[in-house]
Amino acid sequence: MTDVTAPKNSFGSAPSLARHLARQVNGRMHYGWVAAALAFATLLVGAGVRAAPGVLFVPLEQALGWDRATIAAAVSLNIFLYGFMGPFAAALMQAVGVRRTILTGLGLLAVTTITSTLMTRPWQMMLSWGLLVGLGTGLTSMTLAATVVNRWFIKQRGLVMGLLTASSATGQLVFLPGMAALATHFGWQAVGLTVGAAALALVPLVGLLLPDSPRAVGLAPLGGTLEDELPQSSGNPIVIAFTTLGRASKSVDFWLLFGSFFVCGLSTNGLIGTHLISACFDQGIPEVAAASLLALMGLFDLVGTTGSGWLSDRVDSRKLLFWYYGLRGLSLFYLPLSGFSLYGLSIFAAFYGLDWIATVPPTVRLVTDRFGRRDAPVVFGWVGAGHQMGAALAAYGTGIIRTEWGSYFPAFQVAGLACVLTAIMVLFINRRRNTATLAPAE
Repeated sequence: MTDVTAPKNSFGSAPSLARHLARQVNGRMHYGWVAAALAFATLLVGAGVRAAPGVLFVPLEQALGWDRATIAAAVSLNIFLYGFMGPFAAALMQAVGVRRTILTGLGLLAVTTITSTLMTRPWQMMLSWGLLVGLGTGLTSMTLAATVVNRWFIKQRGLVMGLLTASSATGQLVFLPGMAALATHFGWQAVGLTVGAAALALVPLVGLLLPDSPRAVGLAPLGGTLEDELPQSSGNPIVIAFTTLGRASKSVDFWLLFGSFFVCGLSTNGLIGTHLISACFDQGIPEVAAASLLALMGLFDLVGTTGSGWLSDRVDSRKLLFWYYGLRGLSLFYLPLSGFSLYGLSIFAAFYGLDWIATVPPTVRLVTDRFGRRDAPVVFGWVGAGHQMGAALAAYGTGIIRTEWGSYFPAFQVAGLACVLTAIMVLFINRRRNTATLAPAE
């Protein structure tokens, strides 16, 4: 492990406790694993906050008389902003530091979800669970994982990305059944209080223990040297985000990645993550049981996504995405035909859960291979915006379909077909780096 003295103008900053701890563990463990653990916890709580509206549909419908299309509109705005904030969050992390960006996001989530317990009108849900939660989760989005991985790790990058991506699945596993039980026994307000308290609890940990970079605690990235340290970007984060988009958008591969992730979001967060509990409720399955089904899917995805990260270090990522999207499409075709029996839903949960977000590690790997380590977090942020645009479309569109048709069946079939077509599309992505799309040398 390389140990250096961090200069005064080192990239980013570190709390004194983080610098002390890094010196204490030096030689036994690289501090990058501590940074990864804090990122995992942040992403886990963010996943819990994003999952919360899925258990609020029926309670809000019953308590306040709102229809599902109205609630879905707020969820759709939330999902869209979560994705749209991604590139700006990545640029903000480059410009002002990872720690400050995360603390801002966690603080916003804590205040918003706790005060949302006072809402009585649909516009208040649009403001809280739609606008403000969308902005807060956007600041703690998957671009955080890409930033931490590219900044702290040279070796085992795919594995760490898989573990951080799996935090979204673990967030469902930890929060969903409990949130459903809270909503059932104590009212929907208990859900907002719980996720708000979880976000608030992370603030001191991140504030005291998370450095902005390896150099800030006197280290090189794991498996690398000081020359592998990414340079700090200066300037306006908005300018950084749009300048990077301008370079990346000249590549056809960017649009293939963007389009594939659009379908990924459409078929996961927007459809299953938002509507599966209410779809099960329509079939006579209680909310807590349906939430447990999503938690089971989260458990399988924890395995599948971690394995996907390991595989992305060893197998062509395009081939991995071909199988992931193809199998996901088949599972969505199967769901309406399962009869929503315990046996049928268990098969779906295992099959679908294994690749719920297993697409993320190979997508990040392709983005990094194609656009370079410096631009990768911001480019992935824009690709992630496509993910959430698809999710927002599915969240709102599926709510409309359910309200107008009285059934979720058409939504499942359309999403399944989109996944099958995407499985073919990803094979045309080129992994070769094009220097015309990379950031200029500093």
